[in-house]
Amino acid sequence: MAISPSLKAAEKDNSLPIEELQMFAEIFGKIKADYVEEIDDKDLLTYAINGMLAGLDAHSAFLEPVGYKQMQTDTDGQFGGLGIEVTKENDLIKVVAPIDGTPADEAGLQSGDFIIEIDGVSVLKMPLNEAVSKMRGEPGTEIGLTIQREGVPDLFQVELVRTVIQLQSVRSELLEPGLGYLRLSSFQSGTAQHMRVQIKALVDDNEGSLDGLVLDLRNNPGGILSSAVEISDMFLDGGDIVSIKGRIESSRKTYSAQPGDILDAKPMVILVNGGSASASEIVAGALQDHKRAVIIGTNTFGKGSVQSIIPINYGRALKLTTSLYFTPDDRVIQKKGIAPDITAELSVNGNYDYWDAEQVEDDSESEEGAEQSETTLAQRMRGDNQLLQAVNLLKGMRIIGSAAEPEQS
Repeated sequence: MAISPSLKAAEKDNSLPIEELQMFAEIFGKIKADYVEEIDDKDLLTYAINGMLAGLDAHSAFLEPVGYKQMQTDTDGQFGGLGIEVTKENDLIKVVAPIDGTPADEAGLQSGDFIIEIDGVSVLKMPLNEAVSKMRGEPGTEIGLTIQREGVPDLFQVELVRTVIQLQSVRSELLEPGLGYLRLSSFQSGTAQHMRVQIKALVDDNEGSLDGLVLDLRNNPGGILSSAVEISDMFLDGGDIVSIKGRIESSRKTYSAQPGDILDAKPMVILVNGGSASASEIVAGALQDHKRAVIIGTNTFGKGSVQSIIPINYGRALKLTTSLYFTPDDRVIQKKGIAPDITAELSVNGNYDYWDAEQVEDDSESEEGAEQSETTLAQRMRGDNQLLQAVNLLKGMRIIGSAAEPEQS
């Protein structure tokens, strides 16, 4: 029976590249025989595996037992280290974002910083998982990072002390009557439930339903996909939230919202910046596409790929990029990010995390004729022009909404 041309092509596509495999074996043998130091066969094969995965993208990696175990514990809201999300770019380690209140945050690391050395050791071409492993260690131990920052001519050193990272992923405050603020620093397994509790607390503090909400996702490096889906679902009354698309059937799925909006469609503003990544971009993209929220800030990071953890023999695992995230309007997130509806750069010397902002001294008891002390909100607006724009926008939407409501007779 004759073989069809299409079947021949398929067989050719699935055949092993014999010449390349022979070349690999030859190089392996030359290294074994001629390299200046004797190298163990297992080490050479591990180097080959790491190099193969590094050639794919910045997020695929080979996980040894220790690294695999660490990854399994990173989503429970408590882990040891510096509190920093990193990725790989141009053979260097790039900071996605520091996590609020962690050593990395307190040391002033910023989204977009490049880590050049870890304790004096160059990270050039170092696998990402190896760099992450080096930054982790016993709580209380010190570590030095050499940083390259855009706009700063010289490299500089940052000294940090490792600690147990206990994430408080949700914080909230009533900015003024009717207007709530939620700061979400990461997406962990219990984050959605914490969000519901915080929203209820805002409603209780307001003694009634909110007129509007600011959801602050700035410098939120992401986390668990299911958490992003659940949080998006809170504010949507239906429709798609995010799709993941890959080559194989198991890597394709669309997540949709269920009926019910926890804010009853009241206005929302989402704050984002270059440190908003992954799950943050899913939430921002979903609510933007559904016209549910106005996005204010700067373009997000653009980390929209999905990594599957594939267990293999001897307690090891493969972290492999298997699909990409797409917003409800079929926009790809990877390398593009989410563009804000209103672009607003944080002012020079601005502080996005206003819980740490310097408070203005109370001058209410100054001499007669002096201005009264500023409100807490006004103090915070001075250091956070992006939040100021969000609040002003919500106030305007509240006025427009009130004017549009029919009078009761």
